Order: sequence, then C-alpha cells, then structure tokens
Amino acid sequence: MAINPQDSTCLPLQEKIVHNNKTARAIELIILSLLVSLLVYRLFTFKDQNQFIPWLLALLCESWFTFTWILSMCIKWNQCSMKTYPDRLLKRVNEFEFLPVDIFVTTADPILEPCILTMNTVLSLLAVDYPTNKLALYLSDDACSPLVYYSLLETTKFAKLWVPFCKEYNIQVRAPFRYFTSNSTLLEDDSLEFQHEWKKIKNEYDDLYKKIEVVAQKPFTCDDPNSDFAVFCDVHRSDHPAIIKVPNPLDSISLIFCCLMF
Repeated sequence: MAINPQDSTCLPLQEKIVHNNKTARAIELIILSLLVSLLVYRLFTFKDQNQFIPWLLALLCESWFTFTWILSMCIKWNQCSMKTYPDRLLKRVNEFEFLPVDIFVTTADPILEPCILTMNTVLSLLAVDYPTNKLALYLSDDACSPLVYYSLLETTKFAKLWVPFCKEYNIQVRAPFRYFTSNSTLLEDDSLEFQHEWKKIKNEYDDLYKKIEVVAQKPFTCDDPNSDFAVFCDVHRSDHPAIIKVPNPLDSISLIFCCLMF
C-alpha cells in the first residue's frame, strides 16, 4: 500500500535544511591556499636562512594557524540548521500517550542567584505546553534557605493566574521577568479582554516581585513553631536534615521543594 506524502501522520517532526554557502566555501579555500603557499615558501627558503631559531618559530606558528584554520573550516563547510514541527506531534501521538516528565531546578545561593530569577524559571516551566497530569517540577535548594521556600509559596499563588493566561492567549515568552519588560506594551488591535487580563497579570507580578524583594532585604524570621518555616530554624546550609515540602498543587502539576544533603 502506497504512503500518501501529504498524510499528516507521515510528515517528519524535524527537517534538516542545508544552506547554500558556495561563496563562503570559495573564500575559505582561497585563504587556505594562501596559508599552504606560505608554508611551502618557508620550506623552500630554509637553505637561505641564517637564523634557524626565528625561522623555526615562524614555521611552527604558521603551521599551527593553518591547522586551526582547517579545523574551523571543516566545522563551517556544511552549514545547516534543523527546523522542528511540534504541531505535527499531536497529529501522530495522543496526549494520553505522552511520557511523564520530571523537571529539576537547582539553586544554591539566594544572594548570588536572586530568588525572583529562580521563580521566573519555575513559572516558565510550569507554563510549558504539556499535559499537567504528567508534569512534575522539583526545586532543589542547596542553601536550605527559607527565603527560597517563601518565594516558591508566593510564586505558586501567582502561577494559578499566570499559567492559564499563557495557555489561553498562547503566550510565547513564558517567563514574566522577560515578558513584562519595559518594551512590552499593549497593541491597539488587542482585544479589550486581553488588555484587561494583561494589566491584571502584570499588577500581580509586580506585587510578587515587591514581596520577594522586601523579604530578601531583611533577615528571615521563623519563630512560629506552627508555621511552614519552623523547620528552617537553626539549620545550616552545610549541616541540616533533609527537607521536602509540597506546596499547594497547581492544576495537577506536582511542585516539590527539596533541601537534601549529599
């Protein structure tokens, strides 16, 4: 039975595109011929040299430069790129056939790695276009910092707004830190509903940003023994028991906070 090439189930998921680089190849060959000519000239003029050491150093340097040029030319000789077609995947495989995916995000220092950047990574991963019941996100904090866990709790609340917003309006940049930049503005042809949601989400993200920044500027206290942060009291980043906490789940996405000792 013949296979119909127009059948969506037979179309490839990726395609290798070979670029036409004849001009670049010609330039590379000309330069290579000049380098080889220079080496040949060095060898033929050996008998006329009065100083052997300078001649040898020049030959070694030019030989090494020619060798590295050949290596770089081999890499650039066949220039190509890969084009993927993720939209064809759903035509070939049903969502219930997708494999479960575990994503690990690591952080080691809330000072050197600001929590807001780590939380933006978490938000962008929570909003990926993948079945929520087969996605698990683990945040591993080597610093055992209550600030990171506090930021994660607040981020979970914001994610309940951010994730549906991204999926409903097909937002491509799913890290709010990048999406709500100074250059990100609403367009006149955007619907009123989108403009309202955009402003609402931006205000919520600004509030999240301010909360994390305010808490980060002062020592974090966890005096209440009944709070979620009591387990972080009197612990050292290099000497503490294993801490595993599961924040409020987000649409069946498993979100797990880990502080482990290795």
